[in-house]
Amino acid sequence: MEGENRPFFLEAHRRFTLVGIGLCVTIAFWVGLNTVLSGLLQPFFPQGAPMWVSLLLSSGPLYAVAMPMGMMVIDRVPALQAREFTLGAKRFWTMMIVCFPIMVFGNVIGSWMSGVISGGQASDRVSGIIARSDPWMNALFVVLLAPLFEEWLFRKQLIDRTRRYGERTAIVLSAFAFAMFHMNLYQFFYAFGLGLVFAYAYMRTSRLRYPVIMHMVINAFGSLIGPGALRLASGGDIQGLLEGSTSEAALMRAAESNPSMMAGVMLLGLYGVLMVCLVIAGIVLLFVNVRRLEFYDPPEQLPKWYGARLAFLNPGMVVYTALTAVLALWTMGLLRF
Repeated sequence: MEGENRPFFLEAHRRFTLVGIGLCVTIAFWVGLNTVLSGLLQPFFPQGAPMWVSLLLSSGPLYAVAMPMGMMVIDRVPALQAREFTLGAKRFWTMMIVCFPIMVFGNVIGSWMSGVISGGQASDRVSGIIARSDPWMNALFVVLLAPLFEEWLFRKQLIDRTRRYGERTAIVLSAFAFAMFHMNLYQFFYAFGLGLVFAYAYMRTSRLRYPVIMHMVINAFGSLIGPGALRLASGGDIQGLLEGSTSEAALMRAAESNPSMMAGVMLLGLYGVLMVCLVIAGIVLLFVNVRRLEFYDPPEQLPKWYGARLAFLNPGMVVYTALTAVLALWTMGLLRF
C-alpha cells in the first residue's frame, strides 16, 4: 500500500465497516423484536399462533423498525448517484429465465448440505411455512413486500454505497449479504445466485424496478404457483405430501374419484414440465450470455482482490457473517442457547 493512498484505503475500509455494522443492527433489532413479541403473544395462542400472525411478527418489526435502524448507520456512507438506463425486454427476459436454474440447483445444493451438516435431522421450515400459509398472506408478505424491501436494501442501498470501489465487489457483496440475511442454509445458495443476477440488473440500469419484478416472479413460483398446484393435487392435504405420509399411488387413487384433485394433478404435472423447460432454457441462456457481461471501472476502483479484502474482511462484515451463521445453525437445531 503506497503511502499517498493510505487515507483513501482507510476511508474505504471505514465505509465497508459501516455497511456491515448497519446490517448487524438490522439483524439484531429484527431477531430481538421478533423474539420479544413472540414471547408476549404466546399466552394468547397456547396452541400456536396462526400463520398470518407469524408472518406479521417476522415482517412487521423488520420493515418498520429493523431496516430503518440499520439504515441510520448505512446512511453515514455517501451514495453514488448513477445515470439510469433501460434494460430492454430481451435482456430482461434473458436474466429472468436464467434465474430458474439458479433457483433449482441452488435449492438442491442447500438441501443436500443441510442434510449432511445436520445428519439428516434438519428440515426446511421456511418452505413448510410458506406451503401451509394462506395464499393471500403469501401474496402480500412473500410476493409483494419481501421483494420491495429486500431489493431496496440489498440492491439500491448497498450497491449505491459501494459501487464506487468496484462493480464486481459491490455485486458480490450485495449477493452475499442478501444470502446471509436469510439465516437459512437451505436458502443460502440460491439466494446468493439470484442476488448476483438481481445486483447485476441493478448495476447496469440503476433502476430498482427490474430486480424487484424478477424477485417477485421467483417468489410467486415458490410461494403461490408451486404450493397452489400441490394443494389442488392433494385435495388440501398438503401436509401429507410434504411429510411423505401420502404416497403418489394413494394420491392418484384419490384423484381418480375426485375431478378437482385430478385437475390439480394435471396442473402439478404441467408445472413440473414448465420448470424443466425453464431450467433448460436458463442453462442455455446462461452459457450463451455469460461472456457478454459488462463491467466498468469507476474512478475510485480499488486494486484487484484488495477491494474484496476491504469489503468482506472488515469488522462489520465479519461480525455480520458470524452472527447470521450462528442464527442459521440455531434455526437448524444445531445450536442451543
